[in-house]
Amino acid sequence: MKKTSKLIIVGLVALVIALIIIIPRYSGSGSSSTDAVGQASTQQEADRRLAVRAQVMESQDFNNRINSTGTVLADEGVTLMPEVSGRVTALHFREGDVVRQGALLVKINDSELQAELRRAEYRRNLASIREQRYASLMERNATAQAEYDTALNELNVIEAEMKLINARIQQTEIRAPFDGIIGLRNISTGSYITPQTYIAEIQKVDKVKVDFSIPERYAGLVQRGQSFSFKRQGSENTYTGEVYAVQPRIEQDTRTLRLRGIAGNDDRLLLPGAFVEIEIALRSITDAVLAPSESIIPEMGGQSVFVYKEGKAERRQVEIGIRTDRRVHVTEGLSPGDTLLTTGMLQIRPGMNVRIAEITSTR
Repeated sequence: MKKTSKLIIVGLVALVIALIIIIPRYSGSGSSSTDAVGQASTQQEADRRLAVRAQVMESQDFNNRINSTGTVLADEGVTLMPEVSGRVTALHFREGDVVRQGALLVKINDSELQAELRRAEYRRNLASIREQRYASLMERNATAQAEYDTALNELNVIEAEMKLINARIQQTEIRAPFDGIIGLRNISTGSYITPQTYIAEIQKVDKVKVDFSIPERYAGLVQRGQSFSFKRQGSENTYTGEVYAVQPRIEQDTRTLRLRGIAGNDDRLLLPGAFVEIEIALRSITDAVLAPSESIIPEMGGQSVFVYKEGKAERRQVEIGIRTDRRVHVTEGLSPGDTLLTTGMLQIRPGMNVRIAEITSTR
């Protein structure tokens, strides 16, 4: 019995010691769990703030550029068509030839006109002899003034008829109106042509013109003499040109301003009708503050933005200048170092608590 009592006492002591060690641990674990729940609750409370993205404003150089597309035009270009109807007697060009101004290209049959001209020349010779005879008689007072005037008038009429015939003969000759390259012909020797007949085209391409348009809002920033660069499809070469003409009105359908520039084409690789991609530099601004276009909020009479200040969203009125597709030049209202909110524009209210989820630089 004594041994049994001793065993029971030892067991009870061991149990008490174990309880003394285990109970504080359970107590500490409960406290830690309570702290974890509290922290999670605090984080959940903090996450209720609107998560937004932001940018830190920095001053930078701003080169405002416009990208557009355009079409290459010949410096000069015409479609050759006759002034009169007739049979083609000769072609004095080959397709693709470089021709000089005034060169004879096409000759139309003028045999009837040449016959009329010779007849008029005979009549003029007779009228000239008669006029000279009456002039001699007038010097000796051997004839009346009226007789001489009639002879002189007849001579003048015949000479006028000859000029008219020569003008009609010139219409049977088609000449190059300027230096250029002649294209594919649509007639042959012996063809009967009329004023509606298409003969060929002639293009002057030592220089080329470039037609393009820019949005209406840039109309006041482009002037004659403005330089631009462009590329044609299928080539990596960059060409430069200069604006020499500005359409004096805005296109109503597209709300764009048409411009026309001129560029050199010594290698003749720029062909009329070609599609080109254009870049034109408008103005360079130093120390500019540029904001993403989506951060600008339009309002009655102006624009505003939201800035992050001590955990809250602060509304600021801003003045803007040049606007591009992605950025806006802010002239007043933002300074370098300001943290501009760039998302959540529809949800944010002045003084609202916000949390920055991502922050970037303007560079």
